[in-house]
Amino acid sequence: MARLEDMHEPARSRMANLPCPEFSDRPWVTPKPMSKRRVAVVSTAGLQRRGDHPFDMGGQDYRVIPGDTPSVDIMMSHISTNFDRSGFQQDINIALPIDRLRELAAAGTIGSVADYHYSFMGATDPELMQPHAERMIGLMKDDGVDTVLLVPI
Repeated sequence: MARLEDMHEPARSRMANLPCPEFSDRPWVTPKPMSKRRVAVVSTAGLQRRGDHPFDMGGQDYRVIPGDTPSVDIMMSHISTNFDRSGFQQDINIALPIDRLRELAAAGTIGSVADYHYSFMGATDPELMQPHAERMIGLMKDDGVDTVLLVPI
């Protein structure tokens, strides 16, 4: 993770002055017990399956990662020069903690692991990502997902 004080201008000023969205409503639901939840991962690490189209600069879309994709077939195409890839190279679970979710499901801590997981490329304006995120939400609903583990990278 890059620290603002370590960034060069103009990137430092741009990041420090990004607006934060405000929301007029804050919906709340009473969640199911953890042992009944179906969990998907959404990462901003710019992950893709080997052979998928890499993320472009300012990419607003996402990649679908089937839950049974072998770790060796998950690639990182995040393009930020401020992005440290060393943790991912040592353990994919840093950016896509699928093995940890499987362990939690096997122990009965969560109900199940979703069939599909998703990755955006971070460092993109969230407002531009919104239409893509809304489509992704529909896919998660189709998969029966009721809990999302957000992994901001």
